[in-house]
Amino acid sequence: MHLDAIDLKDFYARRLGLLVRRLLRRRIRARWKDVKGMRVFGLGFATPYLAEFRGEAHALGALMPARFGALSWPPHGPSMATLVDETELPLADETADRILLVHMLEWSERSRTLLREIWRVLGPGGRLLIVVPNRRGLWARVDTTPFGYGSPFSRSQLTQLLKECMFDPEGWQYALYMPPFNWRVLMRWPTFWERLGLFLWPTFSGVIVVEATKQVYAAMPAREAERKMRRRIVPVPAGVAPRKTAD
Repeated sequence: MHLDAIDLKDFYARRLGLLVRRLLRRRIRARWKDVKGMRVFGLGFATPYLAEFRGEAHALGALMPARFGALSWPPHGPSMATLVDETELPLADETADRILLVHMLEWSERSRTLLREIWRVLGPGGRLLIVVPNRRGLWARVDTTPFGYGSPFSRSQLTQLLKECMFDPEGWQYALYMPPFNWRVLMRWPTFWERLGLFLWPTFSGVIVVEATKQVYAAMPAREAERKMRRRIVPVPAGVAPRKTAD
């Protein structure tokens, strides 16, 4: 079971979701301090975190899986969001410098195909940043947040999956140590919970954040026949079935 784009938008509009956004934005920005002149894409439901790079990245886009539905983003101005098939991204080879994967990997039924497709569109030296629920954490056990759905990961599982898909995991971080409840007494001191968790139980966080680089020496044959049949994907509102036409 997974949520759709409207469910995710509603979560991030609530007080707990706003707090999650603030805490994870810090982690993401700490990994990608400078993206000037780069082509940055978010895959899954990454819009709460992509806004950090507006006005800085050369190109910025939100790729929303068809089964989620797509929402217009940003709220004002031209839309930067589009509906996609996560295993056939509408990007040419090596056209992305950074890809942020949020609310996607844990819900994907074809995780290896998904990561191979990301490998294809990332340029040499491209970086992938993944945020997934931690199998050991409390957030993966409570279904009142999006992190309680899908299949959570351990660090060893993520490492094996990334290496199988020709990525080299380089940087690991843990986040969301406060209990996943909308209690005022908990939400008053989120920084305190983050520091306490890192000190007392560092591997029991709510999410794992890992940055991986593309292994350029692990070449993968081009799928020319498949690319010719790749479908053009157009954005539609959440809940509306996408209409696909052959190129």
